[in-house]
Amino acid sequence: MLVYFRLLSESFGFAMNALRNNKLRTLLSLLGVTIGIFSIIAVLAAVDSLDRKIKKDLSSLDKNTIYLMKMSFGPSQIPQWKREQFPNVKYDEYIYLKGAMDNTDQMGYQIFTKREVIKYESKTVSDVNIVPVSHEFIDIQGLEFEKGRFYNESEANSAATVIVIGDEIAKSLFDDEEPIGKKVRLYGQRFTVIGVLKKQGSGAFGNSNDTSAFVPVNFVRQLYGDNNKALTNVIILKPQKGIDMEAYKAEITQKLRNLRGLKSGEIDNFFINVLSGFTDLIDGIIGKMNVVGWIISGFSLLVGGFGIANIMFVSVKERTNLIGIQKSLGAKNRFILFQFLFEAIILSVIGGIIGLFLVWIIAMILTKVLDFEFVLGFGNIVLGTGLAAIIGLISGILPAITASKLDPVEAIRTGM
Repeated sequence: MLVYFRLLSESFGFAMNALRNNKLRTLLSLLGVTIGIFSIIAVLAAVDSLDRKIKKDLSSLDKNTIYLMKMSFGPSQIPQWKREQFPNVKYDEYIYLKGAMDNTDQMGYQIFTKREVIKYESKTVSDVNIVPVSHEFIDIQGLEFEKGRFYNESEANSAATVIVIGDEIAKSLFDDEEPIGKKVRLYGQRFTVIGVLKKQGSGAFGNSNDTSAFVPVNFVRQLYGDNNKALTNVIILKPQKGIDMEAYKAEITQKLRNLRGLKSGEIDNFFINVLSGFTDLIDGIIGKMNVVGWIISGFSLLVGGFGIANIMFVSVKERTNLIGIQKSLGAKNRFILFQFLFEAIILSVIGGIIGLFLVWIIAMILTKVLDFEFVLGFGNIVLGTGLAAIIGLISGILPAITASKLDPVEAIRTGM
């Protein structure tokens, strides 16, 4: 065992010597490994960070939460022109299902609408994500408050001009003022601020509660009407835990088909989107992104492997005389073999560490600039280092075999 530690130490010394004596040649040869490890770990870190953000954003929602609407979360066998003819779900249907559906924990109604401008005195916040929802939304979404509250059932049903705003909106409009009770202008009317949400950070799907404002859905219904094709309406159902989801979806389908008067043989003109199906779709996309990252990075790793092999062949040539002397003093073939293999692995790992360091630097910069947490996890660090070591092993095996099979007499004569 002591012999192998000494062997590893000598190999490390030779690798460092190659870096010192042939800086440009060695660095150019290591560039392929560096770029390859940087590419694959950067992609994996970005995808892992996105996956972590998505799961964090959806953690407050039950995976069995259902979004009943005219659109599908995923691909559909129904042609697009046909789907475009589907009607929006209506508020009356929400009221009907709320009374007719068994085994339901919560049910809410939401309208997806365009972004608006909110004003307070001389201050303005543009591009605000307006979220018109019924009062049950707080129990479905699990909103957390910095101060204040969400609107109650009475305020929601009466279309009261009350508003709950995100952290960034509150800071932009009120600075150090107390926002609760203040009047802001939206849709040409004054809304009373009754709640401010806790800071969330950037959202995985573009929207964030920090830049969102929640208003009673009935106010927007009065403003735009129930048949506005520019809006998308959604009935959100949160079933009770432990129920048979297929039976629950079948019950929704039957009741809504009956309400809409759909005849036997006619297709459903609505979609029952389960959140778990959406997360499965996201997992599939993330998996494909990882595969693409591996393919792109594979070319750089291939180039890096040839670079390491080139360094090692040059190293064998430069140290032919030394190899001959070692063999004449009794060094076995495997000693020479391991010496060059360790050297190749060490050089490759150095290139990999440089690539990992670059990923770490860029992740820190992007986290601060984009307000999105890019994480270089321990698993990816181990993967990057291990991958670099494997590249070094594969690239160094042929030069190491060549060195180990040199005839000592010929090696000493050639090196003189």
